[in-house]
Amino acid sequence: MESNTIVVPIIVGLVEVAKRVGLPTKFLPLLAVVLGIANSYLFNEFSIIDGLVSGLMAVGLFSGVKASVGK
Repeated sequence: MESNTIVVPIIVGLVEVAKRVGLPTKFLPLLAVVLGIANSYLFNEFSIIDGLVSGLMAVGLFSGVKASVGK
């Protein structure tokens, strides 16, 4: 759970890359959650809760910044 601080911005960046490559925006939150779970599986003891938390935090961070900026 401690690595969420580092992982969340990385997930946001990877989702942004996927968006610029052409992935439809409706799939971006799903991609963020999948990346969070994949990170949890590959680099931590596999905990689906930690992966879900990382992915959902990335989605929330992205949408919160988007709402604040007003785009």
